Amino acid sequence: MWPTCCSSLVLSLISAFFVPRFASGLQDVTSDLFGAQNEGTVAAFGDFNSDKQTDIFIIREQSELLIFLADLKVPYFKPKVHLTKDVFPSDIITISSVVPGDYDGDSQMDVLLTGHPKGSDTLQTNVFVFWGNNQTLDQGGRTDLNRTFKDQPLVMDFNGDMIPDVFGVVGSSTEVCYLRDRKPRCEKALSAEVKIRVPHSNAFIDLNKDFTADLFLSTELNPGFGFETWINTDGNFTRNHTGKAPENVNLIGQSAFVDFDGDGSQDHLLPVCLDNTCAKSAIYLAKPGQAEWVPVLTDFQRRDSLWGFVPPDGPKAAELQPPIALHLGDYNLDGFPDALAILHNTSSKGQQQAFLLENVPCNNVSCRETGRMFRIHWEQTDLSSVHSAAVATFFDIYEDGILDMIVLSRTEGKKELTIHALKNNFEADAYFVKVIVLSGLCSNDCPEKVKPFGVNQPGPYVMYTSVDSNGYLKNASAGQLSQSAHLSLQLPYTVLGLGRSANFLDHLFVGIPRPPGVKDMRKQEWTAIIPNSQLIVIPYPNYDPRSWSAKLYLTPSNIVLLTAIALIGVCVFILVIIGILHWQEKKADDREKRQEAHRFHFDAM
Repeated sequence: MWPTCCSSLVLSLISAFFVPRFASGLQDVTSDLFGAQNEGTVAAFGDFNSDKQTDIFIIREQSELLIFLADLKVPYFKPKVHLTKDVFPSDIITISSVVPGDYDGDSQMDVLLTGHPKGSDTLQTNVFVFWGNNQTLDQGGRTDLNRTFKDQPLVMDFNGDMIPDVFGVVGSSTEVCYLRDRKPRCEKALSAEVKIRVPHSNAFIDLNKDFTADLFLSTELNPGFGFETWINTDGNFTRNHTGKAPENVNLIGQSAFVDFDGDGSQDHLLPVCLDNTCAKSAIYLAKPGQAEWVPVLTDFQRRDSLWGFVPPDGPKAAELQPPIALHLGDYNLDGFPDALAILHNTSSKGQQQAFLLENVPCNNVSCRETGRMFRIHWEQTDLSSVHSAAVATFFDIYEDGILDMIVLSRTEGKKELTIHALKNNFEADAYFVKVIVLSGLCSNDCPEKVKPFGVNQPGPYVMYTSVDSNGYLKNASAGQLSQSAHLSLQLPYTVLGLGRSANFLDHLFVGIPRPPGVKDMRKQEWTAIIPNSQLIVIPYPNYDPRSWSAKLYLTPSNIVLLTAIALIGVCVFILVIIGILHWQEKKADDREKRQEAHRFHFDAM
């Protein structure tokens, strides 16, 4: 019991004396990150060269791909891998999305791209893959899927073998394509026909808390918008629940899934517009398996102006058109995920900015069922200075567990988007745990002796339980890479805020998808996880959770130094107490010996 109690005491001392209660702000670090190369569309994140540093995938001119690898010297991200339009299929004129992953199971990162052919709109999408080869890409060994998808596909692990698959709509039916041995094989995916909405917001995430990823589909109704949940109970997907969008909604954005209220289950967030111009906007929340929608943000009034989401312009192949979307992350590490959204001033045409939506306790009757709501930070340093923002997302720039921001903006006279990197100067007595789950296809015996760290893996599910500073049980959960289409920009890891609790995590659970015919959960548990650490989980072999391994890395920050100082101080304090007690005991012994020597012995008379 001593190490745990002592460590908790140390962290509590740090919280009380060494760390400020709250200090937050943003700092523009674009030049430090990109130098003069801050143009293009940030399309994806992933550890391409397996150095445990997240790299950035950027589309240029919608016809080129650059991979900016993380470096230790300024600029911290440098373009090292370049795919030009000459290596793409000859009929592709527009690159629309990038999805890194290991599509052939060799534990090396490959890159999947989607593009639109000449003379078509975004409803016609082709898919092709460039294969990873010793931390680079084989530009001459491209594999094309002989399918034309209706919209960008969802990358998911359909058959539970921890190798990503491609799920989408071909013609009028859903299909899934496998790329084993680098040879595409496509087949019908679901047992019933589903009319998928375009643009879709399909997701691959656990919706019934069994640590196995399920399938969420956004569907098109006549009239209206619908949703379907297909539950994975034995490795196969079965339709479980159908629902509709809230009443009186004209436009809906991308569905997002997050543990909004910290109850351990994934909630469905939906940004909507109540009119065609988005002059009346709102964000609704629905619990898994429930049809009732609860508003968590309806107030978009800023002084004398009214703001709202940016309505899409319709399918165009000439320009990337990000749909209405929320990009989620725990900005202040309080254990409740916040969001970034693009809003426009409905009173002043052309004014468009990115805003932080903070997850705060509910203060009105409409959201009392969830107990939480969003509040817009209208005045956020540096964020509001980025004009004509088009996309905003979270990204851990310095790998310190604190989520920073990347904002893409449009500049008049330029075709390319401008990239802005904003460092989150957040300091508070709050803690986190950062978890990344790999494929587990190999551990120390990977093909060609590659390191198994550079693989983006969709489907794993993470949940923790702990005790907060008031002694109450708390938990939170998150899915890894649940969405891949329409600039979802999800991170290949999960950052879970722990709030001001300085205790160890009591339990951390990790689950992965299961193959057809397997009913047992593939789940493992770790205990006493140190806060402010990164946990890399290697589920090898996949079928035996008891053999899974986890590598723990402490975050190199000031908190580590403060912990060492506090620990040394506590040890010195204990040694001083022991020394004083020992000295007092010795004095008592000496006094007793002197009294014994002067005592009169009656037996001697």
